[in-house]
Amino acid sequence: MQYQISGKQIDIGDALQVHVKDELGGVVQKYAERPTDAQIVFSKNAHEFVCETTVHLSTGLTAQARAHATEIYSAFDQCAEKMEKQLRRYKRRLKDHHRDRADPVEVFGGSSYILAAEEGPEEADNAQLEPMIIAEMETRIPSLSVGEAVMQMELAHAPVLVFRNEKTDGLNVVYRRDDGNIGWVDPKNDA
Repeated sequence: MQYQISGKQIDIGDALQVHVKDELGGVVQKYAERPTDAQIVFSKNAHEFVCETTVHLSTGLTAQARAHATEIYSAFDQCAEKMEKQLRRYKRRLKDHHRDRADPVEVFGGSSYILAAEEGPEEADNAQLEPMIIAEMETRIPSLSVGEAVMQMELAHAPVLVFRNEKTDGLNVVYRRDDGNIGWVDPKNDA
């Protein structure tokens, strides 16, 4: 597994990097068969250290965890515990669904745009029909089953996930509703 360990305006020493690789490597090996890479970012927020960890698995799923503490090692250890809990749930769900994905998830490229927000009500009257694009990025769209998409959304703590449905080969969306349930949008393609 490849590690990218960095700090935002914090110097990350060799001892912390070795600790991160040993601990996170043990957690990920225990629950995930083929992890590909991990990004660990340390930052400081007032008097607390913040650790954000993202692990990409070969199945296409991504697990994320975030923790904060007054000491940098404690922040990472709490983050690793959260990651272990997520990966344990993920593995249990895979067993519950009796599905073992033999091949990695196919990922398709797509464009992602950030649009400028409107300033105020007076600007709404003069608004153009075309919104102003302030950033353009490449995004990845995985090919998943609906159950895997819901699992991926929950692992990433995301409010919404766009994916290609493996059964219909169409683009679908799963999202968390205000009532706590999960919504699923499956457009019909009438040819």
